[in-house]
Amino acid sequence: MDELEKRALEYHSRNGVAGKVSVVPTKPCSTADDLALAYTPGVAKPVLKIAENKEDAYRYTSKGNLVAVISNGTAILGLGNRGALASKPVMEGKGVLFKRFSDIDVFDIEIDEKDPEKLVDIIAAISPTFGGINLEDIKGPECFYIERELIKRCDIPVFHDDQHGTAIIATAGLMNAAEITGRKLCEMKVVVNGAGAAGISCAKMFIAAGVRKENLMLLDSKGVIYKGREGLTAEKAELAADTSKRTLADAVEGADVFMGLSVAGCLSKDMLRTMAADPIVFAMANPDPEITYEDAMDARSDVIMATGRSDYPNQINNVLGFPFIFRGALDVRASRITENMKMAAAKALAELAHEPVTEEVRKAYEGEDFSFGRTYIVPKPFDPRVIEYEAVAVAKAAVEDGVAAMPITDWDGYRKSLKERMAKYWK
Repeated sequence: MDELEKRALEYHSRNGVAGKVSVVPTKPCSTADDLALAYTPGVAKPVLKIAENKEDAYRYTSKGNLVAVISNGTAILGLGNRGALASKPVMEGKGVLFKRFSDIDVFDIEIDEKDPEKLVDIIAAISPTFGGINLEDIKGPECFYIERELIKRCDIPVFHDDQHGTAIIATAGLMNAAEITGRKLCEMKVVVNGAGAAGISCAKMFIAAGVRKENLMLLDSKGVIYKGREGLTAEKAELAADTSKRTLADAVEGADVFMGLSVAGCLSKDMLRTMAADPIVFAMANPDPEITYEDAMDARSDVIMATGRSDYPNQINNVLGFPFIFRGALDVRASRITENMKMAAAKALAELAHEPVTEEVRKAYEGEDFSFGRTYIVPKPFDPRVIEYEAVAVAKAAVEDGVAAMPITDWDGYRKSLKERMAKYWK
């Protein structure tokens, strides 16, 4: 047993309490009167109110601040298909992050079902319990169908974090890396290596942000996804390039950006040397990236490097996205998460990275200082301002898009309420 395994297993069973989450009541139940109000006969009163008007569920139950984190365990954290039960530690972990960073409650639900249509039916059937649904670790291409169908069938936000969370944070980083190197997104040549859920979503969001489709090349395990290649899924075919390039080495030559969502070690130092000046490399394979930070720095002193790891600069971490996106969506009671809401989240993160870091941030990172530049292109998760920037931006976009059932008009007041709400977590 290595040191990490030892510490991780001890953490998950510490103090004789298994797991990472529990349910805590929000109302007292210490007297006979409390019991009569919490359960029979008092509970009948809100039941009848909700039966008359379903919107009253937001007034009398926890629905409005409750998110389902749902998986079938078919694509766990780079570990692959390990089954629904094995995904539970990850789903509990998402619950911890939802609560810690945005004060959202979570029920993690692991469903032992691989059939996409049956999975949609199950999730849609339980959706009335929740204010939002976060899909997690469901393999592609089924994940695209599952999310798409649930969005159609549910009147609450449905968000597949493996797709959109990664794309939102990566797009924020790409915007800032482009600025630092004096580039325009529309002029950049981009290579996305990995055509799973995250890779396809990143490619689409880069294009939505300004990268020209003809300047983007997507690759899977068989190489470049080009027009006319046989056996492509609909999602891959949509992004097929009109090119004679076939290999990763071909694709990265002269490219401005390498976005890796694939396998460790696939980008060699020699490949990196063929990229354009000031190359932007997001090597997101975990725990071992497509090229190590050390090898990238050795190959090119002018590289802007990001990974999914916390022990190197520029961590592209989904925790910068989903808690705050759902906070904004829940607070305006959004019926769905629109493309505009996702882009608003990315732009808010990019904007915050320009701001001087506070003493609270430095304290969380053992006194380390950060300033906007090559080694600081996205904010740190333990920056208490993230919720003020991102949740507000998402909520505003929801109102603009007409999907907010409870629009906010006092944005300064909302921002203040978020700060007050989260103060207990930053003591």
